[in-house]
Amino acid sequence: MKPLIGISCCVKLFGSYGRPNHAVSDTYVRAVDLVIGGLPCLIPAMGERADVESFLGRIDGLILTGSPSNVLPSLYGGPPHPDGVPEDPARDAVTLPLIRAAIGLGVPMLAICRGMQELNVALGGTLDQRIQDLPGRMDHSTPTEQAFGPVRTAKAHEVRLAAGARLAAIVGGDRLSVNSLHNQGIARLAPGLVVEATAPDGTIEAVRVSGARGFALGVQWHPEYDFETDSASRAIFMAFADAVARYTGARGRDGASRIAAE
Repeated sequence: MKPLIGISCCVKLFGSYGRPNHAVSDTYVRAVDLVIGGLPCLIPAMGERADVESFLGRIDGLILTGSPSNVLPSLYGGPPHPDGVPEDPARDAVTLPLIRAAIGLGVPMLAICRGMQELNVALGGTLDQRIQDLPGRMDHSTPTEQAFGPVRTAKAHEVRLAAGARLAAIVGGDRLSVNSLHNQGIARLAPGLVVEATAPDGTIEAVRVSGARGFALGVQWHPEYDFETDSASRAIFMAFADAVARYTGARGRDGASRIAAE
């Protein structure tokens, strides 16, 4: 049986009537299918009605996705967003408790962009809302001309990987070129998180959960965009896949036992 990989959704308005839909980019679905070899399971942004324990009892891994929306400032004691800044409180109400429970159970977790920010907030950290407005900081928000190419998702800058970092072992080096598509970033690092990588301006670009029972890594960039052409991006998903395989093996969660449990 293929592992079941939960992918966090956003609430987005689609169609001529602007009806709310639970949505996620196809890039995450493709990464689960083509690299992890799993079955993508979309976790809807149901707000407080989401049954986090039931989700985690069924999935074998969790991917927290990027999004144009920002985490609610009230969740980390920040000032309100300016008018027009997209928010998704229904998603926040699912992902934050989902993160805390997944860490407790040892469910493998890969947090990407907004997902890494959610990870920091869920564990007690804070966010800077507009990094580009801070003195001495770079513009991390979708620069039109990236440093290594004109495409919006091309590599924008290098990150330096911390000595002995789990991520350094995964990608096989101490520097990495990444894309950059975010306004928010980690301000105060949450207790229990360890910095794995930083941008040239000091922005935290990757973290891991110290002492986690399972794989628990966050990256600020988007490896799901280029995993088919970039070896480091693919290596991140392969490391997650290995963790999922170990987790399912430890649980003895084969097809027969899954069906019997249902």
